[in-house]
Amino acid sequence: MLEVADIFRACGPTWRRTVALSLGQLKVMSAIEQCRSAALGGHVLRCSGCQRTEIAYNSCRNRHCPKCQASAARRWLEAREADLLPVEYYHVVFTLPAPISAIAWYNKRVIYGLLFDIAAETLRTIAADPKHLGADIGATLVLHTWGSALTHHPHVHGIVPGGGLSDDGARWIACRRGFFLPVRVLSRLFRRRFLEALTDAHQRGRLQFFGEYTQLADRAAFARWLAPLRASEWFVYAKRPFAGPEAVLAYLSRDTHRVAISNQRLLAFDERGVTFRWKDYREKGRPRYKAMTLDTGEFMRRFLLHVLPVGFHRIRHYGLLANRVRRANLRKIRTLLGVTPELRPTPHDTVIVDRPTFICRHCGAPMLVIDILPRTVPIRAPP
Repeated sequence: MLEVADIFRACGPTWRRTVALSLGQLKVMSAIEQCRSAALGGHVLRCSGCQRTEIAYNSCRNRHCPKCQASAARRWLEAREADLLPVEYYHVVFTLPAPISAIAWYNKRVIYGLLFDIAAETLRTIAADPKHLGADIGATLVLHTWGSALTHHPHVHGIVPGGGLSDDGARWIACRRGFFLPVRVLSRLFRRRFLEALTDAHQRGRLQFFGEYTQLADRAAFARWLAPLRASEWFVYAKRPFAGPEAVLAYLSRDTHRVAISNQRLLAFDERGVTFRWKDYREKGRPRYKAMTLDTGEFMRRFLLHVLPVGFHRIRHYGLLANRVRRANLRKIRTLLGVTPELRPTPHDTVIVDRPTFICRHCGAPMLVIDILPRTVPIRAPP
């Protein structure tokens, strides 16, 4: 199967000499090129059943690598499974307008951070209003920065339980069945609060501008540039509620650890460039599924658009689900809902099951490590 790594290995060294890339982008390219190759070392395995011998090379574990997300998603999902409540869950999407997406490319940490915080604040503010829900809610937000064609399209997906705690924390207030919060109200508040926060960031000198946007460093020019955005409609979308907690888990397993493009979407790599499947959301039905061919350099450029700043978290929890209060809040909510929490064994009662790390793909028996292959590329120390 064709992989992003194949494209980077074939054309990356030459292309890197013709473009200016950040250190983070260079590290991502290097990690993907070396992933599951002799460069990172590995293990020689022998099946305890059929005695077949195989080599398993180590993975890079980079969060932008298409081959390294399945195990990370599985571990994250197992941790989140215990947090699900027996209530309806809603899926809300907050999207930035194209002009702001354009300057976000140069200001990822600031603008992506505002996207997270303002989306969460909007949900909690409207939910707390007695005219709507009158409750304190929680939300899990996941950042995606791409469209199906690998264009820069920052948006957050919110997974929100259908209800919240009353002001005194003594009651669970459920949403009206099948309806969470009014989308138009969410959109207007999100637009106002985001533009206020963006203006404040500009006044504090936290934004950078380059190329055709250099003039926006001036406060008056920036204010004029923002003016049309105050009158335009901002895209906030609320989908129908998930069909139970199992559907929430299925969604999370697919989307929380996605990268800009998976290897499964790649169709061809030849003299014309890279051909991949994409979805045209302007179309309905089967015609929306199309194939696109990009010049190889343009494909790599679009892929690297979505490299996140070092240490930037793309999955965040807010309100009742914030990390520091989540366990206590979930216990309280389950008590109010009359749900008996699942009994978990104490450490003294836990039976440790030694699961084999490697399984034979031919007979399903555990595979044993009989030799370790060293790295062929030395680990570099920090500069």
